Amino acid sequence: MADKVKEVAKEEADRIKSLAVEAARSAAYLYPLRGIAYFLSHRDLWRPMTSRLAPTVSLGLGVTTFMFVFTYLPQAAVMAFTSGPLAAISAALLVLSESSTLMTILSKTFLIEDALVDTFDGVLVSQNTTNLVSGGRQIKSGGDSIAKLGKLVKKPFAKFTPKALIRYVMYLPLNFIPVVGTVIFVILQGKRAGPAAHSRYYQLKEWNSHQRQKHIEEYRGAYTSFGIAAVLLELIPIASIFFAFTNTVGAALWAADIEKGNVTNEGTAPRLREQAKKAE
Repeated sequence: MADKVKEVAKEEADRIKSLAVEAARSAAYLYPLRGIAYFLSHRDLWRPMTSRLAPTVSLGLGVTTFMFVFTYLPQAAVMAFTSGPLAAISAALLVLSESSTLMTILSKTFLIEDALVDTFDGVLVSQNTTNLVSGGRQIKSGGDSIAKLGKLVKKPFAKFTPKALIRYVMYLPLNFIPVVGTVIFVILQGKRAGPAAHSRYYQLKEWNSHQRQKHIEEYRGAYTSFGIAAVLLELIPIASIFFAFTNTVGAALWAADIEKGNVTNEGTAPRLREQAKKAE
């Protein structure tokens, strides 16, 4: 029995190591950063966000304040037994993560769903992949990339489901393990967030479930790399609305690279890998 446990543990460790190597090689973690730069340099992409900014920021402040007032001290007390002197920091990170998740759930469900779709489609239009977008919405002539967007034919982003909440709650106890637990939590969240960032792309491509899973498995390292970077950026509740949009921009830029065939076997553009090597 002990030998079997060791064998399973070794297989799991090898799988995680392989995934980590794939994620690092893909350099997909640079797409969220590229999304920030692209978003800031293209003012037309600001309109979907600014149209929802006031209510979303108010929501973020309210959720974060509520979570710190009512949940920080109880969680810090529990973490005092598991994290010792790091309890205050670990509890704060946990509350931030919880606040960010709640804000994301509520805002994407009630406030910014259509705005994120507009942002994703607008980037694709600006990247000269209008033919892909035209399958999911009407395209107008003239104007900037956002002004060209007409009525939606397909609405991709599903409302929040109980399954996602259950999965999140199941992962939460990992945060009670000092440092390592939080890292594992972010990685697990990243594995889910990566493919989710391309849900609009899958719909525009009209892929069925089998095609989506095949694509995700082929680029699993890249999706994990992208997802982890995106989750870390959205961990800050007050700024998470901004990063939700920039991550969407990054995901759209990646989709445009895929459509143009400007990707390596790892699933990302060669120039991103070159940037990653320079940074090393």
